[in-house]
Amino acid sequence: MIFKSFQEDIDAFMARDPAAHSRLEVVLCYPGFHALLFYRVSHRLWNSGWRVLGRFVSHIGKILTTIEIHPGAELGKRFVIDHGTGVVIGETAIIGDDVTLYHAVTLGGIAPSVDSDAQVNQKRHPTLKNGAIIGSGAQVLGPITIGEGARVGANAVVTKDVPPGVTAVGIPARVVMPPDRQKAKEFVAYGTPADGGPDPVLRTIDNLRGQVAALMERIDDLEEKTAERRIPGGGDLDEDSETRDSDGPTVVASGGKS
Repeated sequence: MIFKSFQEDIDAFMARDPAAHSRLEVVLCYPGFHALLFYRVSHRLWNSGWRVLGRFVSHIGKILTTIEIHPGAELGKRFVIDHGTGVVIGETAIIGDDVTLYHAVTLGGIAPSVDSDAQVNQKRHPTLKNGAIIGSGAQVLGPITIGEGARVGANAVVTKDVPPGVTAVGIPARVVMPPDRQKAKEFVAYGTPADGGPDPVLRTIDNLRGQVAALMERIDDLEEKTAERRIPGGGDLDEDSETRDSDGPTVVASGGKS
């Protein structure tokens, strides 16, 4: 059974990393795969009651791979950690099948350490459903759920649930609705938005900037037309005279000097 699991892990690396040219290369050169080997051993020790020994094995794996996976975490099948440097997976994290993580990802908790007694045997870390993709540098924090097939963009900070099949980007992370739901189900490296889906907040800011620019142009146009209605030499129009143009409001000038 354990050898079948290793075979599936290797095949997953081959399928999702175009830089993997052979299974032997994955076995010898991929720290993400090595971290899984240490995890499988430490997890068995942890569940068998050898918790200190399990932590020690995971610590050795951390030193050799720069990937920290707590032996109490639950990892699914065909789990891929691409590159892997700086990845941290907390004790109560649950990861489904066919999940992909990139380097510097943290699956952490946010409960304060002063309540350590109350945190024992409590869910403190995220749950990643099947097919989730977490981009490099992303911080997924707290007992939240990343839905099936969802993506978290690079460097995002996620502290709330992410629905299935969407992409979360930004700090704090915001959901980007994919324009093509079917295409959004395809594997995309680093969890980048499908079809370049824009950040909703940036899109709103761009719309506001466009409106402000249009208003400024209108104000400049009105000021130019007001200046044209003034008498050369600095004088104003005759008293109580009115003028109206097709584009602007009525302008009344009074009390002018001759």
